[in-house]
Amino acid sequence: SEGLSMKNDEELKAQLIADGLSERVADAALELEATMQRWRRRAIQRKPERQAIEVLNLDLDVPQLDVLTAIRAPLVEFGPDAGQETMVATVAQRLAIDPSRASRMISDLIEAGYVSRDVSQSDARRTIVVLSERGEQVVSQVRALKIRLVGEFLSDWDAKDIETFAPLLARFSEWSGK
Repeated sequence: SEGLSMKNDEELKAQLIADGLSERVADAALELEATMQRWRRRAIQRKPERQAIEVLNLDLDVPQLDVLTAIRAPLVEFGPDAGQETMVATVAQRLAIDPSRASRMISDLIEAGYVSRDVSQSDARRTIVVLSERGEQVVSQVRALKIRLVGEFLSDWDAKDIETFAPLLARFSEWSGK
């Protein structure tokens, strides 16, 4: 089985080179894709978020935490879009989910007291969603816990590695497989 995998990888590498990639880039692409798959499998478990729910004794699930964060829209995560008023459609766009799903989740969070509806300051015909004090508190606590976990992981990295890695990961995250 391992021999077959190696053969398949070598055939794929040969095809990549035939398609115009250099051997160096083909090797890097194969390794990076494998790393991304391992990371995706771990990330899908959402351990930091699950740990936050447990530690903070929250009556929320991970997708609800995502919605609260999308409403808060931290600048470092959402960029210039962060300063805009948040509508249901904005949450759907930020999370790349169906607007009807975003609407249902927001309704549940309103009922639970984490979110409220308000009138847009720029267009009174538009309804926006805002975090309640409770919602703000949860987002702040969860983000602090998650960022602390990342910080603890990076704490034994040297400064040069962090300075190199962070911008390269940000640059790579802009790639969407176009």
